[in-house]
Order: sequence, then C-alpha cells, then structure tokens
Amino acid sequence: MSHPKLASIFNKDEKRVDWHDKALWFVRHKRDMSAHSVKGWEELRNLGHGIKAHMLSNLDNYLIQFEENALKNGVQVHWAANGKEHNQIVHKILKEHNAKKIVKSKSMLTEECHLNPYLEADGMEVIDTDLGERIVQLAKEPPSHIVLPAIHKDRHQVDELFQEHLGTKPCDGDPQYLTGEARKHLREKFIQADAAITGVNFAIADTGGFVVCTNEGNADMGAHLAPVHIACMGVEKIIPKQEHLGVFLRLLARSATGQPITTYSSHFKKPQPGSKMHIVIVDNGRSEQLSRPDFRASLHCIRCGACMNTCPIYRRSGGHSYDATIPGPIGSILSPGKDLTKYSSLPFASTLCGSCSDVCPVKIDIHSQLYKWRQIITKNTPQPFVKKQSMKFMGKLFAKPSQYETVGKIARWSLRNLPKSVINSKPNTWGKARDLPIGPKQSFDDWYKERENNKKSNDQ
Repeated sequence: MSHPKLASIFNKDEKRVDWHDKALWFVRHKRDMSAHSVKGWEELRNLGHGIKAHMLSNLDNYLIQFEENALKNGVQVHWAANGKEHNQIVHKILKEHNAKKIVKSKSMLTEECHLNPYLEADGMEVIDTDLGERIVQLAKEPPSHIVLPAIHKDRHQVDELFQEHLGTKPCDGDPQYLTGEARKHLREKFIQADAAITGVNFAIADTGGFVVCTNEGNADMGAHLAPVHIACMGVEKIIPKQEHLGVFLRLLARSATGQPITTYSSHFKKPQPGSKMHIVIVDNGRSEQLSRPDFRASLHCIRCGACMNTCPIYRRSGGHSYDATIPGPIGSILSPGKDLTKYSSLPFASTLCGSCSDVCPVKIDIHSQLYKWRQIITKNTPQPFVKKQSMKFMGKLFAKPSQYETVGKIARWSLRNLPKSVINSKPNTWGKARDLPIGPKQSFDDWYKERENNKKSNDQ
C-alpha cells in the first residue's frame, strides 16, 4: 500500500497520533537543548559531513585497509553483494558452530536483509535483545523508528504483550516492573546463547576495529557471553581513522535522543581467547546509490533518527506507514533507489520544510533530495488521475497572476463568511481536527504594497 493509505490507517486513532507527535517532538526538543550546549556544534557537523564525503570518495581503499587490519587482528571478514548473500553467510557461520540459540542487538542492516525469518526457517531461535526491538518482535511487527523501535506503542500495550508472551502479572503499564521483567527474561537468553549478532555503528579503517553504540549494554552482554560474535555492517559504516570517531560519537547521541553520549560505546577489535569473531560487509544496493550524484550524500547517514523526530509528516503518520526498513525522510531517499515503483509515494510524504536537513548531524540535504526524487518519479511512474489534473490546474493558475488573485479573493471571502459546517465539510480533511484561520481582507501582496507606499509617503 502507498504511504497515504497506510497513514490513513494510523490516523484513525487520533489520540495515538497526538501522543506519537508529542513524544517525538519532546525528543526533538531534547536534541535542540543538547546540541546548542556544545560550542562549535555547526563546525562539528561540517567536520562530520567532510569526513563522510572523503570516505565515500575513497571507499574502495578504506574497505581494503579495514579488511587487512581486521584480518591481522584475528577477525574473519566476509563480503556480501546483497541481502541474500548476507543471510547465507551468517547462516553458514552459525551452522559451522552448531548454533541454535542466537541473541541479536539492534541492527537495521539485518532488518533490511530479513535475517530473522531466514534463520528461523531453519529452526534457529533469534532473540532481539534491545528492549524496544524485543517488544516489536513479540508483537510480530517491524520497528517503526530506527532508534525508538516501539515508539508507536504505549506502556499499557507493552503490559498486555508481556502478559501474553512472558507470563507477567497485570501492572497497569508500570514501566519499572515491565523493565525488570524484561531484564530477567533477556538475561536467561544471553546465558543460553550459542552466538551473538550485532550491528556496527562505525568501522575504523586504520585499526580494523569497530564500535557498537547501545543504551542498554545488550551488545556487550551478547558478544561477551556467546562463543561466536558476528558483526554485520553496510559498506558506508567505514570511517578512515580512530581520531575521527570522537566527531561522530558526539554527533550521534545528541542528535538521536539529546544525550551527551550513548550509554555504551563498545569497542571491538579482536576475538576473546577461545572465541570467534566474524564481520560481514554488505553492499545491498549501496554502490548503486553511490553512483547517483544527486543522492550519494544519503550514504553519509549515521542512523540517528533526528530527521524522523522533527518531520511533521512522520510524527503524525507513524513509521509503519512508510512500509520500509528505514522510515521517515532519510528512508524516503534511500528506498526509491531500491524499488522506484514500490516506494514512489515516499518522497511525497514531506512538506519540504527543510527541518530534516537542519537537524541532520552530517548535513545531508534531505529535502532537496526528496524534491529530486519527486521529479524522477513523476516522469517515470504513472501518477493518479486526480493528482495529474490537479497539478495541471495549479500550474495554469500559478502561471496567470490575475486568475490567482481572483481565486485568492474568493477563498479569503469564503473563510470570513461561510459557516463552519461548510468550511469544515467532508472534502476538507484538514478541518476534521483543526480550524482554518479567518480569511484576511487583503492578500499578502496587497498588504506589502500598501506598507511600501506608506513608507514612501512618510519619507517624503
């Protein structure tokens, strides 16, 4: 289904929409306070942008350097051209170690490759250990946000889920009780695990090490208790040097949740004695995105989710309405590159206000790229009849100032004089929950001309 259709399903529950909107705006506000407390924040963003741009221009060299250093550290490195190869490689490693019980920390790449169902089809148990991920896994849903995967659920829904799947007592959504029960449940899974799978936030070319950022320590619990650690990373996660890491760690947590630093920034470099460590490096369409000059900067993304928290469309339509692994503004740039037809509605799920670009820690021009995708999609995919005719009408209207002025006068008069039952009737979906303002007596153009004339008169 298209984004508008899925969004209309989310919007049926108006209370949830309002709650979802406010919760994400609260996170956005925390981001602002945290970012503004850092002297030189804009310079930090410029540095992050520059390092990522340099890395992408030299990606082949840095990937080779990373592999050489990782091999020296005793890590086994694997390359996957696509999601299918990624899943086959991970499956083969697990079979070689006779692993049946796997704990996984949050990894959007494994979601993108649909790793869980692939492994579960062979009888393996895969437990997502990030609390939000575990909640949506129990609900048999995909994450709706890349940092806050269960943000679309309230505590009472989590209470019911835990009663059903973990056998907890009814607690009226008591967060402390629910967290304690989740901890007990997950501790058992960590202890029993045969292998741990993690994502990678940053892979460092000049050391061969990598960093995983979590707020719950679940990546450490899995990787340190299980005899096999498999880290899965997209090719764009490379940074050139260890000294660059501080730039991104400072940007990531502040942009994501307003924290000064992620609670656990776990550094992995070599396997523990008696254990195995594997890294699977995945392309899965990233090289193709790199080849598109207008969209290659989307690979700068460090997956903070700031663009989602600020986007008025995302906040009021929910992550599932995007029907993509990465939702929100950044996902609306990445997804059409994978399937233009399936994701053709996503670049239109934006007001193009530019707020996403303003908060992006690595200065991706998100709203400009959304506009470029719109131009490509309009040329290459069939558009709804009503939309095509509406666009033609608006094009003609905007091309003739006299017609535009007449329509403006009618609209302003209508807003001042027609009853609300007419203004907010069924065709006006905006008026369902909001009032339109009272129409002014003059247009902005008239007001501006009058103001300038008054200025001139006063100057004489």
